[in-house]
Amino acid sequence: MAQRGLTFWQRFAVMLVVPTMTVWTKRTWLHREKLPRSSGVILVPNHVSHFDPLVVAHYVYKSGRWPRFLGKASLWRVPIVGSLLVKTFQVPVERGSVEAVKSLEALVAALAEGGAVVIYPEGTTTREPDLWPMRGKTGAARLALLTGAPVVPIANWGAQQVFDPRTNKLKLTRAHVTVTTGDPIDLSRWAGLEPSRPVLEEMTEKIMLGIRDLLGTIRDGEPPALYVRPARRVTNSEDAS
Repeated sequence: MAQRGLTFWQRFAVMLVVPTMTVWTKRTWLHREKLPRSSGVILVPNHVSHFDPLVVAHYVYKSGRWPRFLGKASLWRVPIVGSLLVKTFQVPVERGSVEAVKSLEALVAALAEGGAVVIYPEGTTTREPDLWPMRGKTGAARLALLTGAPVVPIANWGAQQVFDPRTNKLKLTRAHVTVTTGDPIDLSRWAGLEPSRPVLEEMTEKIMLGIRDLLGTIRDGEPPALYVRPARRVTNSEDAS
């Protein structure tokens, strides 16, 4: 990304993050050519650590796009950090409130401007014991249905070496991180439908399966089932048949 196209505060953030990540991580970056160079796009990474937003931001920035993360609004209330997030065009969300509507409007506007919006569908770091993706929330699906913007999966691995959510321990040793981009997820079968709960859940499952399978290409071992489906309730009429 050309430095001349950035604001002062964006350049300031780059000066803070890029040298830090260059020293702190050893990087394997794959398939950066699959990250769209222009136009609005919804990027959906897996979430293994509180450190991986910096890993993903570094990768996306060096791939030629300015990442605009959707994050918990509590971060915007942290002194200095909150101001920097505002000035670098990140988007806060108050989950479960009317303010979430404003966040959606901000994301729609960002995509209309050709922005690269980053949404973690899991909403928080995965609770799966082996750090595979867990069931996702429907925000990315809702945004895709509303705007028609492509949804592109990103898989990252290695950030847990710095901060592992299973132990809550921070390590300052240099970590080897791997990041890759996949092909846009095909959500065409739902295009034009109303954003009902079943539609959004089906789209979200498709998105999470895409992320899971992409993560499997940079991790050892076979990806597990995304989650165990609850047993279907049998009705009385079915019992009688």
